[in-house]
Amino acid sequence: MKKCIEGPDYKVLAVNIISLLLALFWVIPSWAESNRNIAASGGSHEDTLRLGERMYREGVLPSGDAMQAIVKGDIPVAGTAFTCVSCHLRSGLGSYEGGVLTPPTNGRNLFRTVKMLYKGVEMTSLPTRRPAYTDASLAEALRVGVDPSGRIMSEIMPRYQLQDEDMALLISYLKSLSAQFSPGATDATVRLATVITDDVDDEDRDAMLGPLEDYVRRMNNSAKRYGAYGANQLQAGMAESKLISRDVASMSLSLSQWLLKGPPETWRSQLEEYYRKEPVFALVGGITKKEWQPVHMFSEDHQIPCILPIIDFPVISETDWDTLYFSKGLYQEGEGVARYLNAIDESTNDKSVVEVVHASREGRALSSGFQETWRELGRSAPVTVELKAGETLTPQMLQQLLAGERPAALVVWAGPDVLPALETLPDWKNKPEMVFVSSSYLGESIWTLKDQVRDFIRITYPFRLPEDEERYTRIAKSSMRIDKDQGGSLIISKKIYSTIKVLNQALIGISGQYYRDNLLDAIDMGKGSVTMGKVVMDETYPLYERFSFGPGQRYASKGCYIVRLSKGEKPELVRMSDWVIH
Repeated sequence: MKKCIEGPDYKVLAVNIISLLLALFWVIPSWAESNRNIAASGGSHEDTLRLGERMYREGVLPSGDAMQAIVKGDIPVAGTAFTCVSCHLRSGLGSYEGGVLTPPTNGRNLFRTVKMLYKGVEMTSLPTRRPAYTDASLAEALRVGVDPSGRIMSEIMPRYQLQDEDMALLISYLKSLSAQFSPGATDATVRLATVITDDVDDEDRDAMLGPLEDYVRRMNNSAKRYGAYGANQLQAGMAESKLISRDVASMSLSLSQWLLKGPPETWRSQLEEYYRKEPVFALVGGITKKEWQPVHMFSEDHQIPCILPIIDFPVISETDWDTLYFSKGLYQEGEGVARYLNAIDESTNDKSVVEVVHASREGRALSSGFQETWRELGRSAPVTVELKAGETLTPQMLQQLLAGERPAALVVWAGPDVLPALETLPDWKNKPEMVFVSSSYLGESIWTLKDQVRDFIRITYPFRLPEDEERYTRIAKSSMRIDKDQGGSLIISKKIYSTIKVLNQALIGISGQYYRDNLLDAIDMGKGSVTMGKVVMDETYPLYERFSFGPGQRYASKGCYIVRLSKGEKPELVRMSDWVIH
């Protein structure tokens, strides 16, 4: 990421301007000729904002060409090497990273006078840091690097070669960026919703919903106490300090349940009706055993943040923005096997890999992750055999499949009913060097593997190893007031614990500026993670070895272990790989 800053006296201003500048580049798709002259021909306000947004986020002019700029006096650069969002984020509200402040670049901040600060408070009695921008002075800053007070900005800040109509598009967009709070939020109230489908049993629903409702209740009680302090500045100050900010201390939350009934193809209309009656600022948590795709698309289309739903089949996308997932799920396990094989044995490229896939959602998700990653790594396509619904892998089928040359690996994406066939492999002369199975698909049956196959059967394991997870379980149980083992619901409780932590830190991080993109920016940048008054990396998330987001990342856990079982009556998982497999 390239950050441009001004001299020591005007550092904040320089980066502030840069934010706009950076706004201009990313990917250069082809555009229809009809889009080329919208600005000049009096296109609609929506068209203007759309084109300006594309400049801000992708660095592409209405013509489809990349922005052009000059840095360090005479070095030409393509504008697509910089984007405003890379430093100033989607919300345009800026960030602080690596000791460099990138201030807001939305019109609300640009087009106002910036006062000198003393202990974080603007001082009206002191000279201004800079006058408010006008359209003309902002255009000059972008083109020649001179701010409204006549100061010349640092030479490392690009000077952009923008025609008047393109400049007008960008400035118009900046004026609209984070101009008013998003639907579902006011100065004092934030409305949230959680989605629950009718296939979820009561125990799992309560494991997800109960802690969310408890969190909202506690936040609202804190807000009531804060309001009751009135003129007692000492008590109010203590409350603000405890909750990090005045905005969080005084904020009121509401949580609605959006119950979806029937098949997934009917969910969209139900979601639209809920949203029509009560627009919400964000969807939090949520749970289903069915497909999440309809909810995902609803969130994307309405630009509603959806934070960490508890589901088995997340949508796999590198471009969607509004939904944050715990991981890629089963897809990620398949991806992990491909990366593991690629890392340990380059000669695998000269040997066949045989893949057996059950015709189920689980099997196809695992296979997609494996095959797509294997192909990206430049490997030859595996020999793939699909087991139809109701069909199982028999020893005879397996022997036929593996007849001939000994394969480098056998990858089996199927459920527990394949284990009897796999346990016959030690008797075969041409058995594969390694066999891979999924712990998520096999479930508890992985512990029943016989001793004679434990040495060469590798298991994907997308969680922290059990012996390392114990202390995180204690933390989550204590926080969620869980006093007994909940079985499968304990995993749900751990996940919603993480969801609440992410939400709470993000609400702190947005500092009362209730824009949906700002909420997602805060999560991406880790804003609001606080211990003893200092922002730190939070390491208390259960289940996953590493759990974090970064700019544009939509899956918090990005790794997977490859393990095997130790021998004996009480087997343990033996780690065969690192968490992140490259």
